[in-house]
Amino acid sequence: MAVRHQLIHCPPRRVWAVLADPNLYGEWVVGPSDSTPLDDSWPRTGARLRYTLRLGPWSAEGTTTVRHQEVGKELELEASFKSLGTARIFLQLRPWGEETLVVCDEHPLRGLGGTLHNPVSEAALQLRHRGMLARLAKIAERHPDEVHRA
Repeated sequence: MAVRHQLIHCPPRRVWAVLADPNLYGEWVVGPSDSTPLDDSWPRTGARLRYTLRLGPWSAEGTTTVRHQEVGKELELEASFKSLGTARIFLQLRPWGEETLVVCDEHPLRGLGGTLHNPVSEAALQLRHRGMLARLAKIAERHPDEVHRA
């Protein structure tokens, strides 16, 4: 289970504004090249978005579904990528003075990804989280007027 944290230099409400905007998903999540909301209710439980992964000429689509959320505090997602199966991604926002400690916990849930999960794939998830949390911080730390709101 890959768990990583990042201190983001702004209050939780600004970090949540980024997480709550489905149009920003492709900017902070490492992997997808773009994303499209499938429902108007993101990030409510059950809301979905479609994302595209591209690697050279190859591309494929997946879906992310909100499984749980507590506004301003927690967002739990299930990312589904056809043949690879699904993964659980849990993001928790903890007030840390005037800043936010974001804890990200991800692990394979179903399918081939879970079957093949090993120390090498765990290391790859850690690298992915490092980039993902850095991107989330960069977007959230922008001036509040620059953060798109859902």
